[in-house]
Amino acid sequence: MLHLHSFLRWAIVLAGLWAVIRSLKGVTGKTPFTPADKKAGLFFMIACDLQLLVGLILYFFVSPLSKAGLADMGAAMKDPVLRFFTVEHEILAIVAIALVHIGKSKIKKAATDAQKHKLGLIFFGLAFILILALIPWPFREALGKGWF
Repeated sequence: MLHLHSFLRWAIVLAGLWAVIRSLKGVTGKTPFTPADKKAGLFFMIACDLQLLVGLILYFFVSPLSKAGLADMGAAMKDPVLRFFTVEHEILAIVAIALVHIGKSKIKKAATDAQKHKLGLIFFGLAFILILALIPWPFREALGKGWF
């Protein structure tokens, strides 16, 4: 399960990058909002939703880190690794996924192509930044979990 969660992070990074680049291109180039722009946001949202499902299974049923953190929340708050995997990682993920969903909804309701690209850039960009912050990259001290 953890390997699937680690693999899905790359799907999210690629889909998020694609959605942000399409939105940025639309804002700077004043291009029409095309089906490719719509698909980029959709794939970003789907990847995030799959990751959330796998992450929730890990959090509540599999991960020894989250089990240890949930068993003694006071101790978890004092340990940076336990705090990250018990609280910070999950909260940032939920906020990022909410931003993707809100952005997708607002884009659907926007009247002009320029508004759609701007909303995509704002919501997908903020979500993408949060996602990059919540990933336990190998170069992060004590949190690094490997590239895959």
